This record gives sequence, structure tokens and C-alpha cells, in this order.
Amino acid sequence: MGNTKDEALYEEMCRVVGKVVLEMRDLGQEPKHIVIAGVVRTMLANSKIKRSELTQEAMETVIRALGYQA
Repeated sequence: MGNTKDEALYEEMCRVVGKVVLEMRDLGQEPKHIVIAGVVRTMLANSKIKRSELTQEAMETVIRALGYQA
């Protein structure tokens, strides 16, 4: 069994990326990693939306994993 914090972070990262990919598909866009990172970065920049610390960390980790700076 792994670290519960790491598992929770991984699950939240998957949820964030999955949501972006499905929304992109609905809009007829191809979900390339560079575009996914840009969408997540734009979402993260919106400070009007309150996010949990886990979601914030997951979004930053997704951006870094896809080759961007958070």
C-alpha cells in the first residue's frame, strides 16, 4: 500500500486531466498534452474559484508533469 497523500494527489490529478480532456472532446478539440497543460494553467490562474489544497497541488503537478511551470 502506498502513501495515502500521494494516492489522493494522483487520483485528483487524474480527475482534473480527465475533466479537461472530456471538455475538449466535447468542443471538438484534440487533447494534446501542451493544450491540456495550457487549459489547466488557465484554470489555475482564475483566483475567483475556490479550490481545495489537494486540487491546487494536483493542478500544479499536472502542469509540471506536462512540461510547464506552474
